[in-house]
Amino acid sequence: MPYAVGEFRSAWASYPVLIRQYHPEWNHGVVLTQVPPAAEVLLTWECDVGHVFVATPAEQRSRPGRERRRSVWCPECQLQATPRRWPVLPGDWPAAVPPPQRVERVRGRQTLPAAPARAVAPVTVGTVPTGAVASSRAGSGRPRTGRVRQPVARSICPKTPRLPSGESFTSACAPATASAVEADLRQALRERFAFTFDHTAIRLDRPFFDHVEAWPDVVLPELRVAIEYDSTGRHGLEHVGPRQETDRRKDRAVRAVGWEVVRIRTGRLPALGPYDLEVASLSGRAIGRLVDTLRDLRGALFVDAYGR
Repeated sequence: MPYAVGEFRSAWASYPVLIRQYHPEWNHGVVLTQVPPAAEVLLTWECDVGHVFVATPAEQRSRPGRERRRSVWCPECQLQATPRRWPVLPGDWPAAVPPPQRVERVRGRQTLPAAPARAVAPVTVGTVPTGAVASSRAGSGRPRTGRVRQPVARSICPKTPRLPSGESFTSACAPATASAVEADLRQALRERFAFTFDHTAIRLDRPFFDHVEAWPDVVLPELRVAIEYDSTGRHGLEHVGPRQETDRRKDRAVRAVGWEVVRIRTGRLPALGPYDLEVASLSGRAIGRLVDTLRDLRGALFVDAYGR
């Protein structure tokens, strides 16, 4: 049981950053002055950038040491602030243009995803000599000069609510229904089951393009199943080539937060996942196969409990 409110106020007074990072609503309503600084209990914190992580009070108090940089108060900020070695070949990168840094996410005790980050100034593009690279590509010994384009850092949309990874919600950024077939699919499931159909997004634990959320065609929160309807489109270019790789990346992001993806693939599109359905069109038979797949995923008794 926590102590009385204000019991350890003086002990935490010298850690204003930790007081700002602590949120009682994420810790069952327990305020920080109720927790002993030496308590061996996992608490949820949020740094100034928006990274959410779990740590004990002792771990948080031991992070700053003698330094007062913002990165030392958050494990993920500290990782991003640590320079990484990058192999540089002679002539590839000038001294004025540093190579891009590869950042790896912290794993282990992190249970919640990073909140939307602040906007970052784009990296400038400068004119630098690229003699060695140009000559090796062109096959000639004449050096040339060109423009080396650096990757531009994107900012994450701040409209995504602060939710645990894997939570579904109604997103303000989700696009409207793209086709009448998707609306027919949602209506066919609504006639059979009493699921929650007003959720449009799933909170992810890492950015997917400019958002930390995914927008499946149909979201079934009770089953934690996302349903996608894929077709080649009017011009036969949808969900093929590079766009198919985007679908795979989206599926991996959704499965990483505890959901399963079922894709209804039409137009002779091959299946991408183990539960995808290859059908000619969205017919009553295809809906029946989809229902059978949901039963295989979550159990017939559990799925039929929501039947109308």
